[in-house]
Amino acid sequence: MHATQAPDPEPFDALLVLSFGGPDAPDEVLPFLENVTAGRGVPRERLEEAAGHYAHFGGASPINAQNRALIAAVEADLAAQGVRLPVYWGNRNWRPYLADTVRRMADDGIERAAVLVTSAYGSYSGCAQYHENLLAARAEAGERAPVFDKLRHFFNHPGFVEPLVDHTADALTRLPEQVRAGARLVMVTHSIPTVTARTAGPAGNAYVTQHRETARLVAEGVARAVGREHDWDLVYSSRSGPPQVPWLEPDVNDHLVDLGAAGVPAVVLVPIGFLSDHMEVVYDLDVEAAATAERIGLPLARAATTGADPRFAAAVRELVLERAATVRGEAPARCALGGLGAAHDVCPVGCCPDPRALRPRPGASAADPEAAARAPRGAALLGERSGRMDP
Repeated sequence: MHATQAPDPEPFDALLVLSFGGPDAPDEVLPFLENVTAGRGVPRERLEEAAGHYAHFGGASPINAQNRALIAAVEADLAAQGVRLPVYWGNRNWRPYLADTVRRMADDGIERAAVLVTSAYGSYSGCAQYHENLLAARAEAGERAPVFDKLRHFFNHPGFVEPLVDHTADALTRLPEQVRAGARLVMVTHSIPTVTARTAGPAGNAYVTQHRETARLVAEGVARAVGREHDWDLVYSSRSGPPQVPWLEPDVNDHLVDLGAAGVPAVVLVPIGFLSDHMEVVYDLDVEAAATAERIGLPLARAATTGADPRFAAAVRELVLERAATVRGEAPARCALGGLGAAHDVCPVGCCPDPRALRPRPGASAADPEAAARAPRGAALLGERSGRMDP
């Protein structure tokens, strides 16, 4: 008998998990928030107000513990499947900082790594900005820095969607039985400025389009699991920024009030926009939205996020092997649910522009800043933007 050949991750010799970061202790909260808001002119009192949210949870964000659990699950899955790849972890805004991790990878002799960004959807902050972070970290590490290939968006991968379906079905069982059948599924994600949403993705509107697809897939999966359909809505949380700048709406709290007034008997909050239970989930939903629901007498349950579910860990492995095969010139199967298909591997020039750069450019009208941002440029936000981070 011949031994089964292990899956081939070549040309990758590592996997990098790239995330937002968060504080682990009370004395880290304000420095972390200063990192997040650097250059934006956010008043000190606003930072102190936001820091108060962390006090509900011992002065720490759950995101780092969630990422450690995810990395452990991915490492276990890779080992079980015979895929020999070390897993590194770097953050945009807190320790372990991405630049430090990239230098360590260079010191370890890593030459080319796949990158899992812990954001499932296309947008500037959830995709393009991470490309910029990688380029900056490579520049700091110098000529020994690895080449990076960012994995595609996973919003419609079954390993992300199926745990959400199960967690939503479980949340329904936590509602009083007499209101369960009429419960509304309120799919929640992070709000972003409307101009950022409109310019997300190669053709625009990818952020909302992808979320609506995930919401539809989750709702359909729940209907199959529980044997009945539930109406659903897509709403937004965690709005920030100046009040004169329009952000995606409706806000989750406003929507809960509207549903209560309309006679909806119960709600399940489904945090489809978040991979793990970080601050935008445990505070904005479990504290603020839960308080809103209690105030208006609306029964509410919150579904868990996908987190470190073994099915998602397996999906990460599949995405790594898929991208490796593509880089080798093969045509692997690309797993995706629904009608949008698998997302692109390589981000086109002009995809998800920095909202601060939405200013008129040659060939575009000053009255149309979104077209201006998409006007041809000799270099995109990242130089020659691609999924592969070459020098």
